[in-house]
Amino acid sequence: MKTIQTPRFQILIAEYSGMCFGVRQAIEASESLLARKPATILGELAHNPVVQSRLSKQGAREGQLEGTSAPTPDVIITAHGASNLDRTRWREQGYRVLDTTCPLVHVAHRKLERLVNEGYLAVIIGKKGHVEVRGLVGDFPDATVILSREEIAKIPHVKKIGIISQTTQPIDRVRALVNEIRRQRPKSEVVHSDTVCQPTKDRQKALDDLCQASELVLAIGGRNSNNTAQLARTARQHGCKAHHIEGPDDIREEWLHEVVSIGLTAGTSTLEESLQAVALKLENMAALIPVL
Repeated sequence: MKTIQTPRFQILIAEYSGMCFGVRQAIEASESLLARKPATILGELAHNPVVQSRLSKQGAREGQLEGTSAPTPDVIITAHGASNLDRTRWREQGYRVLDTTCPLVHVAHRKLERLVNEGYLAVIIGKKGHVEVRGLVGDFPDATVILSREEIAKIPHVKKIGIISQTTQPIDRVRALVNEIRRQRPKSEVVHSDTVCQPTKDRQKALDDLCQASELVLAIGGRNSNNTAQLARTARQHGCKAHHIEGPDDIREEWLHEVVSIGLTAGTSTLEESLQAVALKLENMAALIPVL
């Protein structure tokens, strides 16, 4: 991990953090289209206000995936993906569709389809209502969505249970829930197809290392970014003080008075410039706080 030494504390930046390749590709494809003509993004391309503002200035309009019309002939499906039903519906209505779904979200859809075709009852470990999960359920409405041990009771007692997860779920949570499903359904054949993406796993491992070296962790990302919120929760579970912030203006001086090491990580929709802005703000604040 990168270390920045100030007179007051160390700033440690996680080895893996910030924007993943799927979100980066989605932004690049959208900006390429917007350079030629306006287009409507069906939802939030990435859960990050900086990204949303940048795309808006380039001509992006706002729309909803579940909607029935858009203000432009071109529409963009976000990096979080969509059901095949929604893709087909927009095309059949005459819209030109740019699909920026992350390739690893496509993998999750294919793995779930394979399990269903093999006769397994579909179980999705993820946040109900999240756009990625809505896309999965849209094509497989009989799937059961769970995120806790208590919700396992919702899973019907059947012979074959096939499990995937939202791509940004903590892998430790997924494995624990799979094991608990097996314990609670001993008569069922339970198959788990791992769909937690590698960028998420890399960031979670890097966060583990960061927490071992830091007293305070700041997770940088949009307020509605599920994976950024999860980074902050995981840091707290490791015993660190942790805060989910959108940018440098959210930092409070009182957080810094009793610490000598501050770790920085960022969600998979967070621009590098946002992380660097937080690091610079901390360096400037360090000069104003008395040395312990």
